[in-house]
Amino acid sequence: MRLSELAGCKVVFVESTDSDEAQKASECCKEGELLLLENTRFLGGEEKNDPRLSRALAGLGDFFVNDAFGAAHRAHASTVGVAEHLRPAVAGLLMQTELDYLGGALSDPKRPFIAILGGAKISGKIDVVEQLLPKVDGLLIGGAMACTFYKAMGLEIGKSLVEDDRVSMAKDLLDRAGMRLTLPHDAMVAPSLERAREAKPVARNAIPRDQAMFDIGPLTAASFTRAITSAKTIIWNGPMGVFETPPFDAGTRAIADAMAKATEKGATTIVGGGDSAAAVSEAGLEKKMSHVSTGGGASLEFLEGKKLPGVEVLDEAV
Repeated sequence: MRLSELAGCKVVFVESTDSDEAQKASECCKEGELLLLENTRFLGGEEKNDPRLSRALAGLGDFFVNDAFGAAHRAHASTVGVAEHLRPAVAGLLMQTELDYLGGALSDPKRPFIAILGGAKISGKIDVVEQLLPKVDGLLIGGAMACTFYKAMGLEIGKSLVEDDRVSMAKDLLDRAGMRLTLPHDAMVAPSLERAREAKPVARNAIPRDQAMFDIGPLTAASFTRAITSAKTIIWNGPMGVFETPPFDAGTRAIADAMAKATEKGATTIVGGGDSAAAVSEAGLEKKMSHVSTGGGASLEFLEGKKLPGVEVLDEAV
């Protein structure tokens, strides 16, 4: 199998995780071999952090190394329960790298410290905004979530996606953030995604009533690029537009390019997983970032200041 080729050793696969067969396989595993068990997500007790399953998993080894940062925000049997029955329980190399980069950026960033947030909804990023606002020198907002801020400013947003129940919240954030929060200066608009060929840039105060914003505009991309390339620490979470549909991928690609240039200049650049990581991968720029997180949900919750159950239970939790 492919894992055997990558690891350079024999890999034994067992199609279960909590059976007598799995227990026997773990006891018979020879030095230099790897034992691969079936995906724990297939088990009913996994997401419930079932004590029986946790004990069964703990019985498979002598110590527990959790390297699944992408699942660290879930209190499951394979992330939390097993560690309660098997010690030592420590972070793996990938897990530690994630915690070092994300934790370092929040606790002791080189300045200027810039954060870029995008995506569709402000409600999904409100805790991140609240957590980062006191720490950053600049917070750049893109994606459809910018439209909720536009509405809070009294601007016409046309058919753009907006969260009406979050407008007052957006206004409060604008009042408190002052000059630290920057919204797109212009937008790429079109009547619909199906009519993407009709896309055009307009100023943020000139969005037509019969059109919607699907990406940041070229002036914003240039402005954000200048801010990013002059920073020393940059965290990015969320695309600037509907990057799956050209030409609305231009803003997101501009951010990825700017992050790569900042890395070359010695900045610490962190991509917060999810769609941002996918965009960086598509652009072939993964290796030009300091760190691309493997956990979309986990990195987001970490940036929100939440404790990650899969980290807190470890002996060497950071």
